[in-house]
Amino acid sequence: MKEHKPKVLVVDDEKALRTGVKRLLEMENYEVTEAENGTEGIKLGTETEFDLAVIDLKMPDVDGIEVLKKIKKKFPNTICYIATAYASYETAVEATRIGAHGYITKPFPVEELIQNLKEGYQTRQIYIEADNWRKEREERLLEVAFEKTRLNTIINSINDGVLVINKAGEAVLYNPAALKLLELESIQIEEKIISRLHPEIAELVNNILNKEVYHPSSYSSQVEMKPHGDLFVEATASPVPHPDNSLAGVVVVIRNITALKKIEQLKSQFVSMVSHELKAPIAAVYGFLNLITDENIKLTTEQQKDYIVRSQLRLDGLLKMVNDLLDISRMEMKTVKREIKQVCVEEVIKSLLELFQVEISKKRISVALKCETQSACIKADYEEINRLFTNFISNAIKYNKENGSVSITISKSGDYLITEIKDTGIGLKPEEKKKLFSEFFRAKNEKTKSISGTGLGLSIVKRIVDSYSGKIEVESEFGNGTTFKVYLPFTVQTEDRG
Repeated sequence: MKEHKPKVLVVDDEKALRTGVKRLLEMENYEVTEAENGTEGIKLGTETEFDLAVIDLKMPDVDGIEVLKKIKKKFPNTICYIATAYASYETAVEATRIGAHGYITKPFPVEELIQNLKEGYQTRQIYIEADNWRKEREERLLEVAFEKTRLNTIINSINDGVLVINKAGEAVLYNPAALKLLELESIQIEEKIISRLHPEIAELVNNILNKEVYHPSSYSSQVEMKPHGDLFVEATASPVPHPDNSLAGVVVVIRNITALKKIEQLKSQFVSMVSHELKAPIAAVYGFLNLITDENIKLTTEQQKDYIVRSQLRLDGLLKMVNDLLDISRMEMKTVKREIKQVCVEEVIKSLLELFQVEISKKRISVALKCETQSACIKADYEEINRLFTNFISNAIKYNKENGSVSITISKSGDYLITEIKDTGIGLKPEEKKKLFSEFFRAKNEKTKSISGTGLGLSIVKRIVDSYSGKIEVESEFGNGTTFKVYLPFTVQTEDRG
């Protein structure tokens, strides 16, 4: 018998990526069909039922969410993955609601892509088997559980928990994932299981069993299985009918949504931090203006000028923060327009050192720039590279000590240009180093409290470097300075911008 090759539809407007994915998957015995845009993806995906689909989130004509919606409407059992570099919480929820099985990050890590498609194909087999199972069922669920050994094998291999309960409240089928996600050590077939379930999940099951007759309504709930958000699951209970449409039992599918919940929590924390960071400068300016306009307070012209200057400084900082937040938003939405060309990193740094000459002289900092490679040029967007090194050099000066030093070394390693920026400044504590690239993080101690900043610069820098498939290494010791190593590829390896 000829071996069945899983059929995969790859929808992406980037030809090089499609070609690479096709070559990789064909080596893994997949049959691959390419679609160069969302419109073609909808046409191919609704004419033929594919086993799997990998859909780019951002495309110029029709976005991935619309393609996903059309394919799932026509072929619900096609397992679809959304491919993207940055996924917002709202996009993740919307894609999951429509029927995406998961996300695959771009550029594709080979092992992650293969593993996802392997699990997705197994899940599709379960869906097909489940459909066939419902049509063929003529006996009680308990008898089916013993007979369908092949289904048991497939169910045991997936990550989502599956628990089947008959009308009498007895467990008749489950997989290891169900034990783990339900926080149970074991389940015995035919045991009364409902009382052992989390109360919220037990309520979902009872909502169906108490009706006694089959009604095609499902119940879902998000449940905190472990304290402090260590394990969140989404449990969905659906009725299972007999062939005569009477109620046979309930199937409960349990999905681990801990990661999504953490994204939601981070979003709330981010909103809270933004509110706090905006409130402080606004309150300060409001206070200064009240002092100036209060007729009962007689200020000298010099005092008024001082308050106005201080207000301007606060507003400058506020404007920079808002612009940084807008930049972060554009990066996450992949709406940043790039002009890729040859950029000489050495020339960028020389230009920046001239720009910062006043600050360098003021603190009497010695600066050394050394280039150990013949070509220090990369393919990139000039404005992004300029912004990247502006931040690093500015920090190396701003957080340095009087009569300190900054040494910058440019070298080459394989396909990467390495730029090392070493300073003799304040340095970081180990716990501070872990949070260095988080939004609004700023090291707080006696030496840094007088230094201005938004706490967003390094977060933006990290996003820029990641988008070029580069990396940043940090070495730091509190009181003894910090060294950043920035790895940028010579050729364009940017993450997809939609």
